[in-house]
Amino acid sequence: MLDQIKVILSHTTHPGNIGATARAMKVMGLSKLRLVNPKHFPSAEATERASKASDLLTNAEVFNSTEDAIADCRLIVGASVRTRSLSTRLVTPRELTEIIGTNPDNIPVALLFGTENSGLTNEEVHLCHYQVYIPTNSEYSSLNLSQAVQLIAYEMRLAFSKVQQLPEQRVIDNERVISRNQLDGFLNHLKDVMTNVGYLNVAHQKQIDIRLNRLFSRADMTESEFKILRGFLSSIENKLN
Repeated sequence: MLDQIKVILSHTTHPGNIGATARAMKVMGLSKLRLVNPKHFPSAEATERASKASDLLTNAEVFNSTEDAIADCRLIVGASVRTRSLSTRLVTPRELTEIIGTNPDNIPVALLFGTENSGLTNEEVHLCHYQVYIPTNSEYSSLNLSQAVQLIAYEMRLAFSKVQQLPEQRVIDNERVISRNQLDGFLNHLKDVMTNVGYLNVAHQKQIDIRLNRLFSRADMTESEFKILRGFLSSIENKLN
C-alpha cells in the first residue's frame, strides 16, 4: 500500500521544505513525490536537506496544476487544519489509515499539502474526498510542512505494516471505481447539459459546482454506473439537438 501513496506538494515556496519532505517520506517508506508549480526546483538546497533521500527528488514528478497531479488517483486527501464553509469530511491521520485500509492495496492515493504560508486553497480542498488534520496544541498549532508529512506518513507506516492483503482493485460489487479524471469529465458533461436545458444559474454556478463535486465524490461511482450516466447525458444532448 505504501508504494501507492503519492505525496503532492502544491506551490511550495521554499526548496528546503521539498528536500525535508523527501527525507521524511523515505524514512517512513513512501517514495512517490509530486510537485505542483514549485517556486524553486530543482534546487541544491532541496538536495542538501533531503540527505540520503535525494533519489525521491530525482524521481519527483512536476505538474502545472493540482488537477493534473491528482488525475490518476482514486482517493484524494487534503491536509489542512482550517474548516471551510463547505467543508470536506474531517478525519485524523489514524482515522484516515482506517479508511485507506478498507480499500485494495493498489489504488493510487493522493496526500495533498498546500503552500507553506496559507495551505490548501478552497478549490484544492473541494477536489478532495477527505480533509486530514493533525490534532495539535490549540495555543500553538503551527507545523512545518515536512513535519506534517512525517506525522501522517508515520501513521501510514504503522497501519500498513500490519494490514492484510486486500483485493487487487478498489471495487464495489466486483466493479472498479472510476478515477478522478473520469469524475471530472462526467461533472463537466453534466454541467454542460444543465446549462443547455436552462437549469444552471450563472449566479449560483460556483456553489452548484462544489455541491455536485461533493455529491459524486461520495458516491464511489463504478465504471458501469459512469457509462450509464454519460450515455444518459449524451441522449439528452441528442434530443436537444
